[in-house]
Amino acid sequence: MAACGSDDADGGSGGGDAAGQTLTYWASNQGTSIENDQQVLKPELAKFTQQTGIKVDVEVVPWSDLLNRILAATTSGKGPDVLNIGNTWSASLQATGAFTQFDDATLAKVGGKDRFLAGSLSATGAPGKPPTALPIYSLAYGLYYNKKYFAEAGIEKPPTTWEELVADGKKLTTKDHWGLSIEGGSVSENIHNAFTFSQQQGGAFFDAAGKPTFDTPQNVAGIKQYVDLIQTDKITNPSNAEYANGTEALADFAKGKSAMVIWQAAAGSLDQLGMKADDIGVVPVPVPSGGKPISSMVAGINLAVFDGSEHKDAALQFVKFMTSTPEQITLNKTYGSLPTVQDAYSDPAFQTDAVQTFKDILSSKAAPLPAVPQESQFETTVGTAIKNMLADAASGKQVTDAEISSQLQAAQQQLGS
Repeated sequence: MAACGSDDADGGSGGGDAAGQTLTYWASNQGTSIENDQQVLKPELAKFTQQTGIKVDVEVVPWSDLLNRILAATTSGKGPDVLNIGNTWSASLQATGAFTQFDDATLAKVGGKDRFLAGSLSATGAPGKPPTALPIYSLAYGLYYNKKYFAEAGIEKPPTTWEELVADGKKLTTKDHWGLSIEGGSVSENIHNAFTFSQQQGGAFFDAAGKPTFDTPQNVAGIKQYVDLIQTDKITNPSNAEYANGTEALADFAKGKSAMVIWQAAAGSLDQLGMKADDIGVVPVPVPSGGKPISSMVAGINLAVFDGSEHKDAALQFVKFMTSTPEQITLNKTYGSLPTVQDAYSDPAFQTDAVQTFKDILSSKAAPLPAVPQESQFETTVGTAIKNMLADAASGKQVTDAEISSQLQAAQQQLGS
């Protein structure tokens, strides 16, 4: 693997025997649209080609399709050379055996393990095994709020409890805008929120042995907390139950159609959507009074290499480039996400109050989704059930605790448990 070039983690390396090859890369939708991601990535990929002689054909895959595309590729053996994966899928995808393991020797070829933040590395595979991918974007959820709307409603400070969030949301729901927007048709957003709200209620979807425990009172309460935003609290537009492309709820917030949104670090996207920085505030997602102080799941995007790639040398050079300090600064600054390597935080862009808020959330108020082989099935089954329940609530059908319990039982049965 000498063609991986120098050990300088901060830049590219000579292409060696890999020069002239073309990599295929599936990127996840990180920006305001697929087209926006193409605009962001194109000049960075051109830098990589200039430095190494290796070309990259990139396809930006919507979140609604990404997991299914990846699972189909692991089954057929026909996938891209390199791809982005949600960090919560790491253990499930590792269990397929389709991805290159980043053991110590492989890590050394892409710049070494010590460059990365320990928290970012914690969601890269099953415990006790080498990572199945490396972190490229670190994220956490926060509550974004429109300072202008809060002032107009006479609300002096952002909510610190869930009860305050609902009360504020009712004051902020007017003929011109809603209190809070959600991406209710998105399976991944639904499961991320449900996991966090379950944690706040003291619940868990798997026990310590990795056995599914979907139908518990705490999990029911957490999902009810979410569904009630539409059906009982009435601070969320029922049409949000159809939002599925991963950008619509944030766009509503940026355009002034909602006063709050629970979202992963998104300063870059809000700026690109034209929202004034002075109008944006962000705080940890509030917790119900007496609840467990968890405000987010440990969120992020990892970079993986298909083990069957015919261009593995070139693929590892690409991983090294994308996780280098200069690229971490450029990409995370643009997207408003957090770097996964320590040296990038020396850049002034990552020394703001908002960045510090998200770093604090990740360090003390975030919990990782269960690193079990069935995790991706859990996301799909429960996330889809919540999508259907939100649709019911939006249509006026009452979603009761009993209905949520029944849906969770059915989801667990799909896992064979």
